Amino acid sequence: ELRDIIYQTTTNPNLFDLSTGRVFHAEILRYQTSSNENNNNECITNSDVLLIATHHAAFDRASHSIFFNDLCLAYNTNAILTEDDDESLQYIDYSIHEHLMDMITSRDFWYLQLEGYNLESRLLLPVDRHRVSNDHRSSSASITEICLNNKISQSFLDYASIHHVTPFQLGLSILYAFLFKLTHGENDLCISCLNANRHKTELQNIIGMFISTLPYRMQLDSHWSFDELVKYVQEKCLSILEHSHYPLQHILANLHVNKSNISFLETVYDFITISSQSDELSLDGASLKQVSFEQSFEVAKFDFSLIFIYNPLLEHNRLSFHLTCSRDLFDESTVINIGRRLEYCIQQLFSSNENINRIDTCFTSISKFNLILPEETEELEDVIFCRQSHIINE
Repeated sequence: ELRDIIYQTTTNPNLFDLSTGRVFHAEILRYQTSSNENNNNECITNSDVLLIATHHAAFDRASHSIFFNDLCLAYNTNAILTEDDDESLQYIDYSIHEHLMDMITSRDFWYLQLEGYNLESRLLLPVDRHRVSNDHRSSSASITEICLNNKISQSFLDYASIHHVTPFQLGLSILYAFLFKLTHGENDLCISCLNANRHKTELQNIIGMFISTLPYRMQLDSHWSFDELVKYVQEKCLSILEHSHYPLQHILANLHVNKSNISFLETVYDFITISSQSDELSLDGASLKQVSFEQSFEVAKFDFSLIFIYNPLLEHNRLSFHLTCSRDLFDESTVINIGRRLEYCIQQLFSSNENINRIDTCFTSISKFNLILPEETEELEDVIFCRQSHIINE
């Protein structure tokens, strides 16, 4: 019942109202085994759940940790947060500053980035069906999660360190190599990536929606090695970083396109590093710990979303990835299959298993990545070399 309540709350379209500024929701879900139990509304028990929901227009991912830290600080010290502190920066200050910024250079940059690209052209992904209209979208998701073992996780981090790239850039390079193969050699690829957009230290501790969704267009050369691809992706990421403050709506407006028809907005990538700080908070000595739920509570906000997650606190499987796709397009079995092929690509780069044909990242072209799983290769060989009973002389 608790799971149903939380699911209904998180998918309730009337939970927020931007026109009235209602962007925050909080309620206590109380566990009650009998009509006479837990009638004291002023006390909560270990089994009660504090449910907090925020609208993405007001909170980004970084804002949640800031909010909970401020909440605990205020509760534990009886501190009163004043709004008339002239030296305290608020999100509205950044919003005003953003409108005053000179955007001409960034406008020209983004125009050149997408010049000549067919914004309505969709990736040739192995979908099971096509959506009739963008007006008919469900939030149902087909999801798979792949945990990479410690050796592969460490090899991934070692590669990033040796080549002076961030884990975000390395994960993005892997995705582009994978999409290049999955789409049968499509070399002009554009997807969306999430940028924290807190480029100034003054913005680090402000609650607000700083995160931006930006197009990352990569024009690949099939002869590139993986190392060359990584270098290209790194340079592209650094150039985008300089202009990440330019709003997506301005990018689209300058191109005179309808947002509902933009294909790159439906394919999203992100890399999340879990903070080494404990997820357990304290309210006057009482423990407040985040509750995790099964993947069935996730909704598909995009057609195809890949998120790498690195959690240094875990003893095993510190690096994993979540592939969340719209069930309007993909069956769950298809998403699981895509996830396994992506895992196999990663193994070809970083696995120490002798049974895996490793890719030479320096010399082997990205076109040599193999998406055929080992068991599929064995099945093909069995079919090809199977003795035919009706043939006498072979």
